[in-house]
Amino acid sequence: QAIVQTLREKILAGELSPGQRLVEAQLAQWLGVSRTPLRYALSVLSSEGLLDRSGARGYVVRRFSVRDVLNAIDVRGVLEGLAARSVAEGGVGAALAAALDDCLREGDEIFRNGQLKPGDDVRYADMNGRFHSLIIEAAQNAAVSAALSLNDKIPFVSPFTIAFDEAARERQFMMLTYAHRQHHAIADALKKGEGARVEALMKEHTHISKESLNLSLPALHLIAGAA
Repeated sequence: QAIVQTLREKILAGELSPGQRLVEAQLAQWLGVSRTPLRYALSVLSSEGLLDRSGARGYVVRRFSVRDVLNAIDVRGVLEGLAARSVAEGGVGAALAAALDDCLREGDEIFRNGQLKPGDDVRYADMNGRFHSLIIEAAQNAAVSAALSLNDKIPFVSPFTIAFDEAARERQFMMLTYAHRQHHAIADALKKGEGARVEALMKEHTHISKESLNLSLPALHLIAGAA
């Protein structure tokens, strides 16, 4: 996961440019990692839509437009809002409530010190992804799940993907803290059966993703080939 996050940030920063072919041996030496976990990390980034396969074992950095990303984030908000409303109106069971509370506690622990420690970005991304996945799975709506899976192929859209800009890390910490407060509000609305409220909260929640990316918009335009 650390290799995935490192490569994701280097793509966002433009250090790995659109259309660039990635050679395992060179990447492994550059990052100082062995090739087995690197190979897995590349497959993860391919599934996220950041890389395209090239040949039997190769990858190239994918080209995409900024508008593609922002539109897909909007779509995620609508689909997750629909799923959350369904869960709220159907009732939240004890197991789901406990799993959501576990995510909330982990997030609270991450932000307790007032700054992100090394590895906290990966930890938050995993927690965030699990929180969203719990809601989607609880909705038991195959059409919504399939649509989200397809939508997540657009880079930087999946809730498991958190992209950090080192130059704006303090501001991103503040935004993620706010996003986690929204997690608390979403869980509260789900448990209370407030369908309309939780649907609106899920849609609003995606704006944090947009704002986080806008901190790096010049780099995002650059790697999208849209500058």
